[in-house]
Amino acid sequence: MTFSIAGRCPRTGMVGVAVSTAVPGVGGICPFVREGVGAIATQAWVSPYLGLDGLDLLAQGLPAEEVVRRLTESDPGRDVRQLGVVDREGHSAAWTGKDCTPWGGQVTGDGFAAQGNMLTGESVVAAMADAFSRTEGLDLPERLLVCLEAGQAEGGDKRGRQSAAVKVFWKEAYPWVDLRVDDHRHPVAELRRVFEVARHQLFPFTAGMPKRDDPLGSLPEELTRTLLQPPPYRPGGDGSAP
Repeated sequence: MTFSIAGRCPRTGMVGVAVSTAVPGVGGICPFVREGVGAIATQAWVSPYLGLDGLDLLAQGLPAEEVVRRLTESDPGRDVRQLGVVDREGHSAAWTGKDCTPWGGQVTGDGFAAQGNMLTGESVVAAMADAFSRTEGLDLPERLLVCLEAGQAEGGDKRGRQSAAVKVFWKEAYPWVDLRVDDHRHPVAELRRVFEVARHQLFPFTAGMPKRDDPLGSLPEELTRTLLQPPPYRPGGDGSAP
């Protein structure tokens, strides 16, 4: 009931997942990501434990293909599960259970796993895979978002649209990007709008937040002045004024 892509950037080491579906709040149940470990998308008759347990297996140094094998072999619900995994080296693997609703399937490649079920067709996943392959110059959060846009342009979930999310980790134990649209008629387009606001207002703030090796962090004076303004008057706008 979902289309997603898990990916890793070899240039930065970022890992993350972008996903959209025709149920609310997909960002809370599908993407599982851990810095220095990997990224997992768990979907169809979703089991969050595949994400939680899968990250633990990846943290042990197991490659993506072995993680998928272990997770599916031990899961009595494997036939209605879908799973995409990328490990810390960029190796990828995926699983689509035989009872997932058509169209369902996946494409894996260097640094990514793109998958979906209950889709308008195979072209949704193929478009995501192609988008990932031709956007190497983008940082991973936007690269994954472009992939999601490509999948939606091909039809996406055949029931319609409702929620979307992008989650990326980089260097720290907390997310570098964690944006969600939980209920919207055009969730991928709305996620892009929120992403552009965050590009101006949130990402610079995140860059200055405390780090393990820099407990104080550092917010530029210009950014501090910007954030003291009502949201509509900041770069990127939106939000509301008092």
